[in-house]
Amino acid sequence: MIPGFEAIVEERIKTAQKQGRFDNLEGKGKPLLFEESHVPNDLRMAHKILKNSGFLPPEVEIRKQMAHVREIMDQGRTSEDQAKLHKKLNYLMAKLDAVRSTGPGSALARDQYRTSLLRKIK
Repeated sequence: MIPGFEAIVEERIKTAQKQGRFDNLEGKGKPLLFEESHVPNDLRMAHKILKNSGFLPPEVEIRKQMAHVREIMDQGRTSEDQAKLHKKLNYLMAKLDAVRSTGPGSALARDQYRTSLLRKIK
């Protein structure tokens, strides 16, 4: 940051603290949860930018879908719905294993990710 800019930011933070604007924030007193803890430090910013732009690597997208299915399962659906959700979860787990077996550095995984990015950009 620019030295003068840092001073302005610091002053505004102190003013907001004195006014109590940080007193009722969600999660106050709880540890921070970093979604990307499995991503190396030097790649976190790039991953965050891509994620915020709607571009996720296949493995991350599958994990996101799996989490969504698990949330729905926890809502106590009928046994028929639960069976469908279990099938969906098993499918996603198999898909995740397939992506992992090709590995993020493989030509197939890179090509699939590139194709997905190009489709979203267009």
